[in-house]
Amino acid sequence: MIACLAVLPVAVVPPAGAAQAAPPGSALLRSGRLVAAPCQEPPIVDRGIPRTREYLKAVLGCLDRSWSAHFARAGLRFRKPVVRFYEEPARRVCGLRWPPNAAAFYCTERATLVFPLDGAWIEGRTDLYPLKVAAHEYGHHLQSLTGVRAAYEALARSGRARGAELGRRYELQADCLSGVFLGGVRRFLPRTGQDWEALRDALRGSGDEGGRHTHGIGANRVRWFERGHDAVSPAACDTWTAAPSRVS
Repeated sequence: MIACLAVLPVAVVPPAGAAQAAPPGSALLRSGRLVAAPCQEPPIVDRGIPRTREYLKAVLGCLDRSWSAHFARAGLRFRKPVVRFYEEPARRVCGLRWPPNAAAFYCTERATLVFPLDGAWIEGRTDLYPLKVAAHEYGHHLQSLTGVRAAYEALARSGRARGAELGRRYELQADCLSGVFLGGVRRFLPRTGQDWEALRDALRGSGDEGGRHTHGIGANRVRWFERGHDAVSPAACDTWTAAPSRVS
């Protein structure tokens, strides 16, 4: 599977033996259960015609409605992300070089979700993986809104970073937040149990076993997604205080 990236994410946690501070984005973790807005998942291909842009616009509308209402109930400040669609990768996007091998990504400095409209992550698919990818990248936007990124960039500047493990905590939290959303909208989707199992298989296949160490092994990606899916609450998504084995 192609990686999904947040451009320039920096996330660190206190070193071993340090006093345990509140996890970043604690307000989000305490925000309660997500009451997802009704959501329709249109076909990516309709009568042989690709409808990827229409699909993503519909999905992002669901994400906007669900999370904006959730933030309002929790008394948190919300703003929609900027969204950019590309027929093919550009040389530069959000002021940066296009990340290699990226399916979709979030530009942290410009609060922008970037979606290529072709590629293996979405082109011709009929499974739930594109919905999960969109919800994962939206999770990075939620992390920015609630101070996760800013807090841990500050800790990184203090020289207490722990490298790749901390980036995985950041990415696995986005996996969990994507699970929160998909768990919330599941009742609106005409999907079978086989569809959901296929998504778990796709997540296992997108793990770090292939040599990368950025997003977590497949088993942990599934574990954090399922935690969010089953709880339908960001409270399940505290990857920052999890044992290292849970974010490997």
